[in-house]
Amino acid sequence: MVGNDAALVVRGLPEVGRACETAAMLLRTPPDSPTLFEETPFVPDFSLELMARDAGHWPVAGTDEAGRGPLAGPVVAAAVILDPDNIPPGLDDSKKLSLKQREALFAMIMATAHVSIASSGPRLIDERNILRASLDAMRRAVIGLNIKPAYLLTDGRDMPPGLACPGKAVIKGDSLSVSIAAASIIAKVTRDRMMGRACTVFPAYGFAKHVGYATKQHRDGITTHGPCSLHRMSFRPMRKDPLPEDDLADLQALESTKTP
Repeated sequence: MVGNDAALVVRGLPEVGRACETAAMLLRTPPDSPTLFEETPFVPDFSLELMARDAGHWPVAGTDEAGRGPLAGPVVAAAVILDPDNIPPGLDDSKKLSLKQREALFAMIMATAHVSIASSGPRLIDERNILRASLDAMRRAVIGLNIKPAYLLTDGRDMPPGLACPGKAVIKGDSLSVSIAAASIIAKVTRDRMMGRACTVFPAYGFAKHVGYATKQHRDGITTHGPCSLHRMSFRPMRKDPLPEDDLADLQALESTKTP
């Protein structure tokens, strides 16, 4: 259960499309006059999960990651299996939510769903590149679930390798599937907390404020103090030599999945 403050936050979220009952999360019907609805944003629902269940795949897990772009810190992945009868209201892409909304939803997801979290640190990112390290963290998060999923929904273009269950990679999946959205919230909140703790060990870089992203404060800290053990030495500006062709191809593929 969450506290009164968190409950107030959730009740303050938009109500349209956010009912927690499965029955309210039906397949979307495209409007017959799309131009009339251009400013009405879509919110994730349970459609993809229900399609998988109708095809004989149950339970369904969603997975997503946080922290592919920063110059420092781990990339964190989460896998979530939601209870279809107790889906927290207000689930959405973590990037669209405020800090207070994410924290409230994090508590509700942890209280009502099966959750697993895994991460790949800077050393693994430097050794394998960020795309492969991200997919490996997703793979380990899925394996860590205490219930084995029969189907996996993954945010992005690529499925994590080495998993026994079938699945689907969904571009902008955290805006389409509540399971992926829940995973994005768990991953984001977990990583932000990790970087907040990292700031107490390496206060010169301001990790608590920018969580490792390439802000001016962070870049100035690197210039003044040099990189620390949390920095990704394969990322600019730490890395000076040209990227290998394989890493460049993976980076280009990764960039193509980012939301403008």
